[in-house]
Amino acid sequence: MRCKSLVGLSLMLALAGCVTVHNDGNGPGPTDHIPKASKADQREDAARIHTDLAQHYLAAGNLEGALDKLKLALQFDPNYIPAHTVIAFVYEKINKLPEAETNYRQAVALAPDKGDVNNNLGQFLCSTGKEQESLGYFRKAVADPFYATPDMALTNAGICQLKMGDQAGAEASFRDAIARNPGNGDALFHLAEVLYTQGDAFRARAFIQRFDALGKPTAASLKLGYDIESRLGNTDAAQSYLGRLQGQFPDSEQARALKATASRP
Repeated sequence: MRCKSLVGLSLMLALAGCVTVHNDGNGPGPTDHIPKASKADQREDAARIHTDLAQHYLAAGNLEGALDKLKLALQFDPNYIPAHTVIAFVYEKINKLPEAETNYRQAVALAPDKGDVNNNLGQFLCSTGKEQESLGYFRKAVADPFYATPDMALTNAGICQLKMGDQAGAEASFRDAIARNPGNGDALFHLAEVLYTQGDAFRARAFIQRFDALGKPTAASLKLGYDIESRLGNTDAAQSYLGRLQGQFPDSEQARALKATASRP
């Protein structure tokens, strides 16, 4: 489960307005003191508009159109952070990983203390085999006092620590994420998984039940619930998870695996 922190899909359009200003004839005219937008502001506005348009293309599944708009946005303003973030995401989607990394890193270079750009880079690095380096960016994301979702960065860090074989570190990250956001489903699921792997099915049950209470079951979570209850010897509860798995996700890998196990002599 992965979680991404990208710019919202809001199209910013510049609209001309009409303002009435009364003047007694002795003072300056109605437009004399209206400041004009600087060229830098105009470039940023153009970059913003093209980035927002690109995200509409993305929502429609038009990656090529999105990429063209993002390249244009960065021609207008090479320092516009959202354009770097979104174009990195597009490059990642089309498997141009060096270009994706360059833009994720550029976003961090432009806003080194900003939580979302550090989380994005950390997530990318973890997914491309640079797990150890990624952890520093997750820490920087969590350290940003204005970052709205530090639990996401902590969850991503925990997932990366699992890839590194650091179960103790992953458990600590998931617990911290849940402390900050008790409704973080990814952290609840992965903590239950870690505890089950460690042989602590009793405590694992508490976290998979909290995940289940969110009302968004997955094939993996129902299979884990089945495994936990089976290990604890709770046949009825295990069968309940099994029935839900087979009913809601009959074609999933987990359902097929359990079906194959049950059919063995």
